[in-house]
Amino acid sequence: MHLTGIIPPMVTPLRDRDALDLEGLEKLIEHILSGGVNGLFILGTTGEGPSLSYRLRRELVERVCRQVKQRVPVLVGITDTAFVESINVARASADAGADAVVVAPPYYLPEAQPELREYLEHLVAELPLPLFLYNMPALTKVSIEADTVRWALGHSRIVGLKDSSGDLDYFRNAAQLLKQRPDWSLFIGPEEKLLGALQTGGHGGVSGGANLFPKLYVRLCEAHRAGDFARAQELQTQIQRVSDSLYHIGKHSSSIIKGIKCALTCLGVCNDFMAEPFHRFRAEERALVQTRLKELEADLVKLKL
Repeated sequence: MHLTGIIPPMVTPLRDRDALDLEGLEKLIEHILSGGVNGLFILGTTGEGPSLSYRLRRELVERVCRQVKQRVPVLVGITDTAFVESINVARASADAGADAVVVAPPYYLPEAQPELREYLEHLVAELPLPLFLYNMPALTKVSIEADTVRWALGHSRIVGLKDSSGDLDYFRNAAQLLKQRPDWSLFIGPEEKLLGALQTGGHGGVSGGANLFPKLYVRLCEAHRAGDFARAQELQTQIQRVSDSLYHIGKHSSSIIKGIKCALTCLGVCNDFMAEPFHRFRAEERALVQTRLKELEADLVKLKL
């Protein structure tokens, strides 16, 4: 499978620590799909996947696949410290009708690259779905290095890479390697670098802000594809405004997910309950999100989005 465009890493709407906000989940899926996105990635970092119970992960996969009804491909994160649990979620995803799975290097005890390759070799042998690699060294403590990417290109069941390192040199090198496998898909995680990644040879973005404003990110990809650099740069500038306005409220890295979830609540889409050990924004922070959200919405009107 060769995917391109925008595949939002969907947040997981919760109403308490082990229950989905079902009404919010339905609204969120339709809100995202209405923006013309090219897929949906669930149980990733933005979806708080590793913080959710296995029961809840399976319920989410089943409900998302049932509602999406193959309108777009559904990708499911299976990253875990336990090999068997990654396989279990992958099999449940295949049964539910998902299209692919996504895995980052197992976290907690860092593995060397030979160990990572052996792990992936064993994983691919048992997976019922195609696999996307997920490079997220800030959270896993292990980078999927160039030699491992080159090795992965030799496996037909490994079909792409999502890079969230934020290192455009790494991304550029990965794009060069893809000449060996034109059917591979290469996606950028940090949306602040989306246009740069596309210009470097990437195929799209897994952009958290597309939970909120999916058309903004889709239109950027379309403008780049059409060769309209001025429009693409204009849209990238607006994407940077989204990041500056909503992702840095508070002092902690969790503020990105909190900002997206809080903004979705302000838009009337879904609950902003966070999986433990995190909590939703307090009143003062929420008021700031509401103010900035109005400014962003006014910007989008000017951009005719």
